[in-house]
Amino acid sequence: MRGKVQCGAGFRRSWLAVGLGVCAIGAAAGRAGVAGRMTIMDKGDRPAEDVGQAVIWLVGPGAPAPTPVEAEITTSAKELSPHVLVVPVGSTVSFPNHDPFNHNVFSLSEENPFDLGLYGRGEARSVRFTRPGIVQIYCNVHAQMSAIVVVRDNSWYSQPQSDGTFSLASVPAGMYTLHAWHERVPEVTRQVQVPAGGLTDLTLALDARGYQFKPHLNKFGQPYPQQGRRY
Repeated sequence: MRGKVQCGAGFRRSWLAVGLGVCAIGAAAGRAGVAGRMTIMDKGDRPAEDVGQAVIWLVGPGAPAPTPVEAEITTSAKELSPHVLVVPVGSTVSFPNHDPFNHNVFSLSEENPFDLGLYGRGEARSVRFTRPGIVQIYCNVHAQMSAIVVVRDNSWYSQPQSDGTFSLASVPAGMYTLHAWHERVPEVTRQVQVPAGGLTDLTLALDARGYQFKPHLNKFGQPYPQQGRRY
């Protein structure tokens, strides 16, 4: 994947061979933070319509420990919603079933593996996410159902708006590793220097044109049965 930085006159242009470009301009005043805009290029050189499903976060010294929360991913019409959820480490996520048939929500992700077993309409089961990482979640009954929980160990994270704009508040001055992730783009990183006044007009360009869909396996590590289901 390839990416580039597009900056105004007087700013250095740089290239990053993993699909992430960054142009940083020090904020003149105001509360320190990091803000900018992300774009994702899909096949056919089309801008991705789901840029809001991306996640941006910072890693650096002195990061404040986040406060765990309680969140929810619902199952309805054979879909898990929201598709991407970001929570602080230690948070608990509930998976209520609103469908008139059973689901079996599970994850084989190394950071937080779990298996909620079969449960029916009106029931809910929960998972506490104790380690930071990217947790891929599926249903063992319905192969088309998927969700992702991004677990972070500090409060410096954000998801872009539908137009790609994002912001991370209360970031002290210093050197950080910026991470940008989207499910169709391998996670990419870049060192950024945040001045006392913060950063604005940070530009992230991700390239998803090389993405190829790969079917996932069931909770036993086997392909899903090909025969149709009644529900």
